[in-house]
Amino acid sequence: MPIRRLPPETVNRIAAGEVVERPASAIKELVENAIDAGASHIEIQADGGGLTRILIADDGKGIPKDELPIAVERHATSKLEPDDAGDVDLLRIFTLGFRGEALPSIGSVARLNITTRAKAETGQNDAWAITVEGGHHHPVAPAGFPGPHGARVEVRDLFYATPARLKFMKSERSEAMAISEEIKRQAMAHEEVAFTLTLDGKTTLRLPAEHKGDEGRLRRLGSILGRDFEANALLIDQERDGTRLSGYAGLPTYSRGNAAHQFLFVNGRPVRDRLLQGALRGAYADFLARDRHPAAVLFIDIDPLYVDVNVHPAKAEVRFRDPALVRGLIVGALKHALHAAGHRASTTVAADALSGFQPHTGVQNHGQYAPSEPSASGFSAWAGWSRPEAAAQIIPGLSERSARVEHTWSGQQAAPTFRTLAEVQAEHAGQIAPAPHTPVDPIDFPLGAARAQLHATYIVAQTRDGLVIVDQHAAHERLVYERMKGQMEGGHVSRQALLTPEVVELDPAEAERVSAKADELAEMGLIVEAFGAGAVLVRETPALLGDTDVQGLIRDIADDLSEHGSALSLKERMAEVCGTMACHGSVRAGRVLSAPEMNALLRQMEATPHSGQCNHGRPTYVELKLNDLEKLFGRR
Repeated sequence: MPIRRLPPETVNRIAAGEVVERPASAIKELVENAIDAGASHIEIQADGGGLTRILIADDGKGIPKDELPIAVERHATSKLEPDDAGDVDLLRIFTLGFRGEALPSIGSVARLNITTRAKAETGQNDAWAITVEGGHHHPVAPAGFPGPHGARVEVRDLFYATPARLKFMKSERSEAMAISEEIKRQAMAHEEVAFTLTLDGKTTLRLPAEHKGDEGRLRRLGSILGRDFEANALLIDQERDGTRLSGYAGLPTYSRGNAAHQFLFVNGRPVRDRLLQGALRGAYADFLARDRHPAAVLFIDIDPLYVDVNVHPAKAEVRFRDPALVRGLIVGALKHALHAAGHRASTTVAADALSGFQPHTGVQNHGQYAPSEPSASGFSAWAGWSRPEAAAQIIPGLSERSARVEHTWSGQQAAPTFRTLAEVQAEHAGQIAPAPHTPVDPIDFPLGAARAQLHATYIVAQTRDGLVIVDQHAAHERLVYERMKGQMEGGHVSRQALLTPEVVELDPAEAERVSAKADELAEMGLIVEAFGAGAVLVRETPALLGDTDVQGLIRDIADDLSEHGSALSLKERMAEVCGTMACHGSVRAGRVLSAPEMNALLRQMEATPHSGQCNHGRPTYVELKLNDLEKLFGRR
């Protein structure tokens, strides 16, 4: 067959197959046009999953009458400025849309009507409309418009001109859910814009405009992802080499069962990128089990020269010129925020605990029980305090000062006079004279003073405004793990030499990547060197790994370097071994602890980052406020 030029209608329908995949993608394109037009409020209506009718109304600058016919032509856009030579630089894109394909693509497969009134400064104050049906353009005609300026884009009978595409659509409910998710993503990226979404006549989303900035963004995210996310999100704000990362990431104890609450935006554009999942996995590797996923909404602001958004017509994918820089920025910023969070645990932990309480108004037991002494399976409580020296034995590295937070006294002695935590802080700041013989009142510490041990497993501590319940094994496991991790980061990883160096054959590109990371791998105890083309020689492995599968380890590292740019497999294996060793080397459940031992554990938790969760992301303590306890007993 001879080569022929396709008719314009066919070309538009082919383009529509890439740009307008489903109703949600058509709405995405139209909403981005409204945002580029400077809209402060965008109203979205969809009926029949968007297949029957779509309406996007905005209060943007509108389209002048003489530009309406051009707006529905292919590759016609107002968002790219040619230079003096008439060339357009596709690497300097500052808008969400730029390809000029959305409106003609939609018009080629549906009935499209655009009604618009341009701003008065354009010299036109009348409203005009244009209609495109199945690729056929109708002339521009006068129309009515409810607002002073803006646009109303109505799409009816989507894909009526390509009936085969309708067979691939999901149910109306599924398409409506996809539309809702798309609007939520757009709303996350533009908190200064108000959004209203109506599905089949029912308003399902109404988001008022927020002040642009961190506080407004967090309120918008709370409205979309829930107030629990707002209460348990850590602020992210880091910059490196002109690339800024901002947004919010959830505490490890606020983890999810899937990655549905992970969002990445590049220059205000929602994108899907494996880079985000790999970076989050690396940043949270120390805190979450493999079946748990962090919640995060991250925004990257980068010079358009260093990111390519012209990868796919749907503009949902991007390519970074320096992906290692972006990944390093994400991992570093998240780790910094998690470190700054200290021992903080999510508020949902306390809420879940309170929901498990069942208030009772009657006496359930008819006997009395008065324990004579602490037991491994029962309840232990102390009216006074014993010697603190034992605490240093159970908590390695514990300082004498932190162990001596309690005062030895008996009923015949005068009760000790405690200083408040504020007084101690003022003393350190040089505002008051030191008082070396006056101990700090332990209930003023963040985790309070130990009052009892339940079932030889849980420490009950009293704070100034509530109580804290600590899982002693999980808490000490985290403390031991953090100490071991610090030794690794300090370059003190023990290595074991292989009796016979092992040669691992790889793809030449993989072998080169592994060899290039030899110094980084050596810091983690793995000694490798290039061994000709397509192979590496392994001489030493980390002693922590014991008798490990060298071939599998190197191949996993090669895969990680190919996908993420760092050796996550070795780090995760080292972390897993450290976690196992920490588990076996920590205070076990079922062990009775003395008061000084329990208080020493609390003090070290306060001084150790990430002590609010164990190595698997579960909480190490639950804090209940006095107000919550009073509600349980009907006092409030």
